[in-house]
Amino acid sequence: MTEVNKIEEQAVNAIRVLAMDGVQKANSGHPGMPMGMAASAYVLWTRVMRHSPRHPRWPGRDRFILSAGHGSMLLYSMLHLTGYEDYTLDQLKQFRQWGSLTPGHPECEISPAIETTTGPLGQGFANGVGMAIGANYIASMFDRPGHELFDYYIYAIVSDGDLMEGVAAEAASMAGHLRLGRLIYLYDDNHISIDGNTSIAFTEDRAKRFEAYGWHVQTVEDGNDLDGIEAAIRVAQGDPRPSIICVKATIGYGSPNRAGTSKAHGEPLGVDEVRLTKQNLGWPSEEPFSVPDEVITHFRTAVDRGAALESEWRGRLAAYEASHPDLGARWRQWEAGQLPDNWQAAMPSFPPDKAMATREASGKVLNAFARVLPMLLGGSADLRPSNNTFLEGMGEYQPGNYGGRNFHFGVREHGMGSVMNGMALMRPLIPFGGTFMVFYDYMRPAVRMAAMMGLPTIYVYTHDSIGLGEDGPTHQPIEQLMGLRMVPNLTMIRPADANETAVAWRVALANSHGPTALALTRQKLPVFDRSKYASAEGVERGAYVLSPSPTGSVDAIFIGTGSEVAVAIEAQEILAAEGIGASVVSMPSWQLFEKQTPAYQREVLPAEVTVRVAIEAGVTFGWSRYVGEKGAVIGLDRFGASAPYQVLMEKFGFTGANAAAVVRSLLETKKV
Repeated sequence: MTEVNKIEEQAVNAIRVLAMDGVQKANSGHPGMPMGMAASAYVLWTRVMRHSPRHPRWPGRDRFILSAGHGSMLLYSMLHLTGYEDYTLDQLKQFRQWGSLTPGHPECEISPAIETTTGPLGQGFANGVGMAIGANYIASMFDRPGHELFDYYIYAIVSDGDLMEGVAAEAASMAGHLRLGRLIYLYDDNHISIDGNTSIAFTEDRAKRFEAYGWHVQTVEDGNDLDGIEAAIRVAQGDPRPSIICVKATIGYGSPNRAGTSKAHGEPLGVDEVRLTKQNLGWPSEEPFSVPDEVITHFRTAVDRGAALESEWRGRLAAYEASHPDLGARWRQWEAGQLPDNWQAAMPSFPPDKAMATREASGKVLNAFARVLPMLLGGSADLRPSNNTFLEGMGEYQPGNYGGRNFHFGVREHGMGSVMNGMALMRPLIPFGGTFMVFYDYMRPAVRMAAMMGLPTIYVYTHDSIGLGEDGPTHQPIEQLMGLRMVPNLTMIRPADANETAVAWRVALANSHGPTALALTRQKLPVFDRSKYASAEGVERGAYVLSPSPTGSVDAIFIGTGSEVAVAIEAQEILAAEGIGASVVSMPSWQLFEKQTPAYQREVLPAEVTVRVAIEAGVTFGWSRYVGEKGAVIGLDRFGASAPYQVLMEKFGFTGANAAAVVRSLLETKKV
């Protein structure tokens, strides 16, 4: 064995040793995948991938995703070994402990060295597809002949579990259709899952499956063949299709008693087995976390190599800026995450002369903002005409036209959400995606991940209640509104008319720290005359007094959202004719309202007014926080029905007459 081969063998084994030591010290984790895929990671990080340990987020870098996030010690070991300063040996020793940079699964929000948060299988796979989409779009915006700056690749290590998840199938189908040649995935084809050999549940020909998707497929028969792995990656780089390389790895490689078994997957090897494994690998020390100096020196060449790559890229950027100063200035703005000056002035307003569904208003607002925000792009899950998510005159994103801003995600809600996350990770892109609100359930895991990562994704959820009518209860969201409100760091806005919709979009676009869900109607709603009612700017504060009591006294408060605000206005007028004073509060966003000062909250919902009625065509759960013990909720704690929406609203009590009757009853009870 030559000295070069010996040091590389030791380097690969260093990854295995750190991975199993980290898991053993934490007494929890997944050592098997890092041990099996150590050779693949070594090749990527030392021979192929463009990365700069001293500047993890330099724009010209390749991206790496550990979709098999349970094997996080593989990623942390690579970051430490290749010289990322935050990833000290002490951090590896704190694996899975409070406050460390080495949590059980990779979290991008705690370190710039982590590209995306992974762990729920399939999510990283789909994020990579979104990253490739975003990379192509950015290149179409900025690259010019002789100045190709944005030509990086998106690499990932994916597992059997990733490929089993449906979201990966959705994303893979998209990637193949779009011919996303920037994608190169290394598949840990080890045939082992938690329950045992994959033959118990996963027997299709994965290579043929990906060929059918339109991917370039290769197989490396020996998971420790460094040259074979590199050669496959180099071939993949030259193919215009997305690539998957099936690496025949051995889970827990090196472990005498657990290699190739499910026992290596999700639990520490044990002190004795760690010792035996180090002996089996010819490791020079049984001391935990011990790596020879010459191995560290070998890995740390990545620091100088990365600095040289980054310097070369920045030189090309300087030449680009000299040749294309306007584009260069725009790129600097994009790199800083800044929206164009005065973009908010593009927001349209709507006169109160005709009724308009909020989904229709949303489409008009979206197009107005898109004309001044080139980083805004998206589409829908095959519901573009219904969701009103088409950007007029802005092209279709298709093979050969990666500058198009309209996406056809297909009937793939989960894939759409996860791909959007990848697009949003290519900051400052702001992706939007539309579907019927009831199908939020299909994409919930991706929405949760966006909220966790603080991504500025925007969800256009139309047909937001029983108001969609004849399609019936399968398509009528009931619990989804409250479900969205329960997601931490997600802002849900349910506007009451066209002008509230405009402000809601502006709020969503300005929200760079988390996702926003817009709940929009199928049915037409009145556009409130703002000379008579309060300004729609109140949306920014989550809730506001839309219509003060017309009698001068406030005997009751109606709290409405979306289409039911019009019901509250009708009830207010009925009660005013009887001398009963009620104010109407439009509450499009609980989350925004909760961020306001206590004084403002008391101004909108004065404590002395205990007769409060919330009106929303969804579950009543949760509304007690605003109506209190002496209030009531007109809601729907059952599934809907199939009928014209006007009939449904009447049958289920969403009428001004019923709302007025509820207030009368509460006032009578109060007298007793």
